[in-house]
Amino acid sequence: MKILKTRFEGLLIIKQKNNLDKRGSLRETFNKQKFKQNKFVFEYCTMSKINSLRGFHFQYRFQQAKYVNVLQGKILDCVIDLRKKSKTFGKHYKIILSEKNCISVYVPVGFAHGFASLDKTNIVLYS
Repeated sequence: MKILKTRFEGLLIIKQKNNLDKRGSLRETFNKQKFKQNKFVFEYCTMSKINSLRGFHFQYRFQQAKYVNVLQGKILDCVIDLRKKSKTFGKHYKIILSEKNCISVYVPVGFAHGFASLDKTNIVLYS
């Protein structure tokens, strides 16, 4: 697992590895020792059909960070920086996340988050 920074403060890309064998695959999606950013308060799993749009979600009162993983399929993941004092306020960041590229994204507090489903079936796990 590699953690990469972006030009947005706190927004991280997590590059994972899919270990394949004749039974299928194994992927480490979270490691507390390598990833100490946050204590997640929820976990959701969504299944979305192709061309579905989910978001943009943002919590005003009880703001939460999100950690987004694609278990099946491919999505266009997008965030918008809504932190008024940020150098990147109002700007967006987008990235393709898929089961094949094993890339996840950590979205810090203060960002709106949404994604568009690009494959026939898309299963997204986010904390």
